[in-house]
Amino acid sequence: MALREDFVKHGSWLFKWRSYLPLLGVPLFILALRQTGIVERLFGDSMGDSWQAFAIVVSFFGFGIRCVTVGYVPRGTSGRNTRSQVARTLNTTGMYSIVRNPLYLGNFIIVFGITLFIQVWWFALVVWTGFWLYYERIVFTEEEFLREKFGDLFLAWAEKTPIIIPRFRNWKKPELSFSFKTVIRREFSTYLSIATTFFFLEVVTNLLAKKRFAVHSSWVIFFIVSLAIYFSSFILKKKTKLIDVPGR
Repeated sequence: MALREDFVKHGSWLFKWRSYLPLLGVPLFILALRQTGIVERLFGDSMGDSWQAFAIVVSFFGFGIRCVTVGYVPRGTSGRNTRSQVARTLNTTGMYSIVRNPLYLGNFIIVFGITLFIQVWWFALVVWTGFWLYYERIVFTEEEFLREKFGDLFLAWAEKTPIIIPRFRNWKKPELSFSFKTVIRREFSTYLSIATTFFFLEVVTNLLAKKRFAVHSSWVIFFIVSLAIYFSSFILKKKTKLIDVPGR
């Protein structure tokens, strides 16, 4: 099999299972958690708390990139499909005018913040390297699909738009207006995933460090509010048409 076809084959498989394959890293994740807390040990609890707050801000910045991206795109693009590639149109405005893969950029920044929170250098290195190797094949497969479907239009866009590092001077105003309803409908599960991950990390790191269950009330409130946001959004999506937007 030629290298190009081999990349497409592997990329299609990774694309299909991209939501589940990270679970293979759970053993390393558990090992890393047993070594967490280096900032607190070196600089004290106050600096440790500041570091964790910074890590959370980083991750939610990545989430913000996802929100800005999906808030402008039409239906049939930038979706969560796993069985096959789908693209009714080629996105070339908004976030897609400055970077070809804004959702994956957002994902990486989310993961980057999580690894900062854990504070284990070798785990961060493994995760970052694995992320790029993992998504390299997926991006290749997606772009092969777009190249075949949109031809010269795709090539012209790809020529001037970076793969993953934004080129802000390329910004082109989105064709559609921003839809907060679309963001709620499509990103509420991502929000809960981030919130749950940080809450879990806080609980586990405290258990490992203090050998007892000790979670500040602010974390509990944060998690309860996150659950309320998730279930409210879920009900709005599944039981009503309040967050439906024509063409989105």
